[in-house]
Amino acid sequence: MTSAHQHTPHHGDPHDHRHSAHDDAAQAEILDLDAEVLAEHIASITDRLPLTNAPRHVVDLGSGTGAGTFALLDRFPEARVTAVDASAGHLRLLREKACARGVQDRVRTVQADLDADDWPDLGAPDLVWASASMHHMARPDRALAAVHRLLAPGALFAVVELDGFPRFLPADAPAGRPGLEERVHAASDSFHAEHVPHRGADWGPMLAAAGFTVEDRRTVTVAIEGSRSPAIGRYAYGSLSRLRDTAAPALGAEDLAALDELLDTGGPHGITRRDDLAVRTERHVWAARRV
Repeated sequence: MTSAHQHTPHHGDPHDHRHSAHDDAAQAEILDLDAEVLAEHIASITDRLPLTNAPRHVVDLGSGTGAGTFALLDRFPEARVTAVDASAGHLRLLREKACARGVQDRVRTVQADLDADDWPDLGAPDLVWASASMHHMARPDRALAAVHRLLAPGALFAVVELDGFPRFLPADAPAGRPGLEERVHAASDSFHAEHVPHRGADWGPMLAAAGFTVEDRRTVTVAIEGSRSPAIGRYAYGSLSRLRDTAAPALGAEDLAALDELLDTGGPHGITRRDDLAVRTERHVWAARRV
């Protein structure tokens, strides 16, 4: 999600869309790689939503550069999507993609801060989609209440959240510093526990407290071998580069040197040169209905 909150930006989060303008390009690249590598899994989530009818109007909250928007347009060919984000740069890229795909007449973009007291007019959607965005809300209870007011009775709210950050390296890598990736993640966790307290939350009770009935809760396991996508090396590099920002203060000197060696794209041991990468993560899905 991209929301122009006036809070400390969480630069270590590959899926944090709360960045200032100068960071938009780097963040957009990560979001685009995420969409490319995980396209199959995003499609499987949209396929299994417990909808009673195909939606005609979908709101994508925290759309970023459009991973969810375009998956929803593909899944529901009669629908139009309102993509909501705080980043003007991300929305511009989304509109450019919509034009390139010939679906610009089915996409509306709205720049908005979803932590604000008053949301802009988003119409009357049949489905609200929020992927990797709700955990960035400063007041998720207020945001959930706003979604509840937005939806008509019977309409669906889909919340998709990450199980931490993806892992890419084998456990015994790199040579000389096995287990480095897990230590990088552990070093970053304290930062995110302070700045992104709702990451990893169980959204079921919060959805129920907001008046929704949770109809489906499931976990989608992601395991993609590097040979399946040439983008995985770039995805690993971009993700670990951003994790370095928050992990570095808590890493030992040897681990930090080993991480920098992995992130050296010109060096012989750079992560983009490895042939043993894989994407390993999980996504959790809650489908809740306003009744």
